Amino acid sequence: MATLNRRVRRASATAVALAFGSALALTGAGTATAGTSSGVGTPDGSHVTSRPLAQGLYQSAYSERNDVLWATASVGQPPAPVTGSQLLRIDPDTLEVEAAYTPPAHGTFEAVYGIDVDDEHNTVWVTNTRSNSVAVYSQRTGRHIATRPDVNHSREVVVDEKRDIVWASSFGDGALVAFDSRTFKEIRRVTVEGSGPTGLAVNERTGTVYAADHTNSRIIEVAPGSRTPRLVPTGGGPLSLALSADGRTAYTADQTSGTLSVVDLRKGSVARSVATGEGAKSVAVEPCSGRVLVVNRLAGSVSVVDPRAGRVVETVATGALPNHVKATGDGTAFVLDKSGSGPAGEDGLTRIRLSPEAPLRHEPAGRRPGC
Repeated sequence: MATLNRRVRRASATAVALAFGSALALTGAGTATAGTSSGVGTPDGSHVTSRPLAQGLYQSAYSERNDVLWATASVGQPPAPVTGSQLLRIDPDTLEVEAAYTPPAHGTFEAVYGIDVDDEHNTVWVTNTRSNSVAVYSQRTGRHIATRPDVNHSREVVVDEKRDIVWASSFGDGALVAFDSRTFKEIRRVTVEGSGPTGLAVNERTGTVYAADHTNSRIIEVAPGSRTPRLVPTGGGPLSLALSADGRTAYTADQTSGTLSVVDLRKGSVARSVATGEGAKSVAVEPCSGRVLVVNRLAGSVSVVDPRAGRVVETVATGALPNHVKATGDGTAFVLDKSGSGPAGEDGLTRIRLSPEAPLRHEPAGRRPGC
């Protein structure tokens, strides 16, 4: 969804009322620790704060409307059954869990994995990957509102607030599935035979949705009204995808090659490839500076990249096995890991406040809302 300046929304958020398995305990225990990472090519490193959070962390999404970080957590790797799942509401300043909501169970948990927020309708959308469905929750109360089936191995979800559309990637059958964010009904399905769509991004200006095709090392581009998806090559085994502020460039975290691919969408080709680290898994763009953050799962780090120069400007150490990064509009990023390093085996949340840096020259200020 579109990003506004978090600090601007903070004042209005204070007026908003707060509202797999219940066996999972809230992990508010544990003192947040602060430190400074080793800056690579920068005079001062970013400020890092970490704390144990919950077992089974997967992805996060930030609500500007409520100034809340939402996160999914599910315990149990295939072929083992899911033993617990939670949708977590987190204070982005204290990093404490404010509330935890247990998904419904119909014999098995509707375990939650991928996530995005719809601030227009004050909802949270998640993927129930092992249940082949997506679900909707209330941001105000955490109440489960609806579940929509027939999304085979649903992996990620992205909200287009401008058009009241939510897209989900159906990895199991190569489809991108669109839902009406008001009625929750399926409104479009685009299938690319033999593909394995994973990460998603949407250009809210044009309505075009992009998916990382992990199976075929390419990007799937679906424009409104288009009958035939456009296929654009990228790096090896892309898992996650993000767009530049002007929508002209796509960035993919390439798991197989351990790289960030900078893709010129007008030309339909990779403009440059930046080595970041082993097991590159998740990517996000910091809206105001245009810097790109890449989670390197096996390297246990986040690379901060200047995409124009094509180089890593800083490397930030995280907990072991970082899994997902979410950037907000004030130079802050949140990283979830699967380290199990907490006192009760919890995975961790790391907040990175990026070192100050001028906006990159190719990202005009007028195209960066809220900066």
